[in-house]
Amino acid sequence: MRRLLALAAAVVLAPGPALPAWADTDVPDETGEPGEPGEGPNYPRGGEPPEGSETAFEFQDPLVSESSGIAPSLRHEGVWWTHNDSGLHEPRVYAVDEDGETLATLTLNVELRDWEAVTVAEGPDGKPQIHIGDIGDNFGGGWPDIRVYRFPEPETLADAAIDPTALTLAYEDGGRDAESMMIDPRDGRLYLASKEFSGGLYAAPEELDPEGENVLERIESAPLFATDAAFHPDGTRYVIRTYWGATVYDSTDGVPGDAIGSFDLPEMDQGESIAFTPDGTALMAGTEGEHAPVWRVPLADEFLSEEDAELAAGDGEETGASPEEAESGDGDDDSALGLIAGGAVVAGVLIAAVLWLARRS
Repeated sequence: MRRLLALAAAVVLAPGPALPAWADTDVPDETGEPGEPGEGPNYPRGGEPPEGSETAFEFQDPLVSESSGIAPSLRHEGVWWTHNDSGLHEPRVYAVDEDGETLATLTLNVELRDWEAVTVAEGPDGKPQIHIGDIGDNFGGGWPDIRVYRFPEPETLADAAIDPTALTLAYEDGGRDAESMMIDPRDGRLYLASKEFSGGLYAAPEELDPEGENVLERIESAPLFATDAAFHPDGTRYVIRTYWGATVYDSTDGVPGDAIGSFDLPEMDQGESIAFTPDGTALMAGTEGEHAPVWRVPLADEFLSEEDAELAAGDGEETGASPEEAESGDGDDDSALGLIAGGAVVAGVLIAAVLWLARRS
């Protein structure tokens, strides 16, 4: 069913450079007001990533066959944490190096219901902690609550069994599927983005109660079919990805902030993970599958802070197309209107078919 939805949505997006009005998911326009007409970011269709995108590594461990999240270590340079999705997998978290080799396997003494995201952030004690998001829901909102598992990031990379803290969360407006989780490094607040046609960005309470239920409040809309999200190391930017592309937001003055723009990600079988590199100048984007690649996608200058831009320039790295180049490739708005209108009709039929199939599955 998941692949059917992805296929249908891909066809929905194919007819034109942006979603038709009826499928608007309220990404803020340049005025910062969601859902208002304006020059908001176009939704990407995938396959044409920024210049300089390249495969950083491939997972070498055959046990990492359905990587659904990725996050950089805060303790170990060059190390990335990942985990498998739901299915016939053990509840394990893997530390991999820059060659994709597994360095350590952590087995959590919990249930793996539908793990979809991982992030590493400072915990209440100020030390790095790994957070695993058991936030997926293939029943489309059938679970009354979801869980995030939290435990200290190991100082030594070695296989171990872990008893994590279980944090229980519930949406204020009813259960839903989600695959995107991120934590603001400035204040430790946790956010989720639901995976829907009209998705939402949800904020957890400022302080999570490990003993009770934590209510998630909808604070903004989110891109169609969000599959992961991540904060920049300094919290001034965050990204939400879909199967096809990514949207970057300026959160300098807080979340939800304003959308800066969107761009395609490399073509992937089922792209589900995203993270900023530790220096904040690029994204790491992964997909499910055995020996799956993880791509390094450089960020264009328009998505970088001043400090990031200086760092990228100092390293001599390409940061993608300039804002002027991006603007010159927008195409003629009038010719796009016809494509959007035609696509709306096709998309409407596809959505109706998907919903009918979903009810029968």
